Amino acid sequence: MSRRTPALIAAAVLLPLALTACSTPQGDEPTGNNAAAKSDGFPYTVTNCGVTTTYKAPPKRVVTMNQHVTEIMLELGLTKSLVGTAYLDDKVLPKYAKDYASVPVIAKEYPSYEQVLAANPDFVYGGYSSAFTAGDGRGREAFKKSGIETRLNTESCAKADTPMETLYEEIREVGRTFGVTDRAEAWIKQAKADNAATAEKLKDLKALPVFVYDSGDKTAFTAGGKGIGNELITRAGGTNIFADLDKSFGDASWENVVARKPEAIVIYDYGSTTVGQKKKRLLDDPALADVPAIKNKRFAVMPLSDAVLGVRVPAAVEKLAAQLHPAATTS
Repeated sequence: MSRRTPALIAAAVLLPLALTACSTPQGDEPTGNNAAAKSDGFPYTVTNCGVTTTYKAPPKRVVTMNQHVTEIMLELGLTKSLVGTAYLDDKVLPKYAKDYASVPVIAKEYPSYEQVLAANPDFVYGGYSSAFTAGDGRGREAFKKSGIETRLNTESCAKADTPMETLYEEIREVGRTFGVTDRAEAWIKQAKADNAATAEKLKDLKALPVFVYDSGDKTAFTAGGKGIGNELITRAGGTNIFADLDKSFGDASWENVVARKPEAIVIYDYGSTTVGQKKKRLLDDPALADVPAIKNKRFAVMPLSDAVLGVRVPAAVEKLAAQLHPAATTS
């Protein structure tokens, strides 16, 4: 979890119609740089996580680091702008598989500064703060000195208590940066409609106390009260038992897990430790035997890429709601 440890602690399957707001007929619709070149709205100035940049035109050669920002680019039809990508948490969504396969993978995890430069980008988009770790040579200032602009997904620096609004703004700003504002606004409109539909299904239900198990043995690495992970739980009809943890992610004691009596456990699925192994660790721990969720073996599972600030989020809310409240969400 090095990409989400102290440096960081500071999704969605949508209808294709959501991206047909452009008037060009399907099949002839310009994508990537061609679409951006036909857009106005430049120069465009934006402040992102303390870095102010003025774009005279859309970036043309982009490297993405971390899956959720890669999927934002793919969702907005910007595949042809990508000259390199790195660091998947799990598999990209099937709808993106063909486009993703056309993008060079320059590193399995984080690339070196030299590997990024070898792709000759004019823009680098990072998902977690650790994407731009100065000590690893990938600081935003270092890229700037090389004439390369950068963007950091705003979950790493947002201070607002409404992460869903932060997500909408992330999509909006990326759309503006690449001259595809109409696509971004179409996605936001559909996302709001999807969120409203899920909320309507859950409006009369009592929230379920939920514990997120990301990883950990001596302590539990879990979702705190900041960030989209907490809002996912709330919108899915749950209450995060560690919402008082003033971070997106953090460590909690197992004693507190027991004391707060979660009725359901959400397991984040990623990496080399399987969901089955995580369940076994929890079920085999005698200290957790009296936890209601353990007694009833009530688990929900979410891919990690569903639980970060990206285009999977609205669909992830619906999927989690279906696991926490199956009777209410069954059509």
